[in-house]
Amino acid sequence: MSFTILNTYDNYIDANLHLMQLQEEGINCWLKDENTVTIDPLLTNAIGGIKLMVHESQKERAKDILRTIQNKAKENRACPYCGSLNVEYIFSNRKASNWFSAIFTYLLGGYAIAGEKRYHCFDCEKEFEEVKEVVSPTKEGSVEQ
Repeated sequence: MSFTILNTYDNYIDANLHLMQLQEEGINCWLKDENTVTIDPLLTNAIGGIKLMVHESQKERAKDILRTIQNKAKENRACPYCGSLNVEYIFSNRKASNWFSAIFTYLLGGYAIAGEKRYHCFDCEKEFEEVKEVVSPTKEGSVEQ
């Protein structure tokens, strides 16, 4: 059996969520380097993160399933400033403390303090910690969140 990398992750939660969703759809897949990254997160970049491995014959179907999952997640995230759905969860290093950490790490050696993950709106260019839930009407005419 020949397996290929479908996606890479920097944390085990996202990796396992996608793994389980693909397995529920009958995709033959597994996680490579999950234990290494979970035990020592500093090795994440060195080994290329947690790799979602998929059987080559199912790769295109798995890509479609992951794309659908990611698109559904995007539909539920809106910018609290402009209401746009063009929002992504990104790694942000804009805080002064992150820059000072990088300088001290470079000068003194040691472990860098990680930046923070935040949402970024690509329409109004603002960053924020919480997204606005998109409200959709149900069949009965009531509103669910």
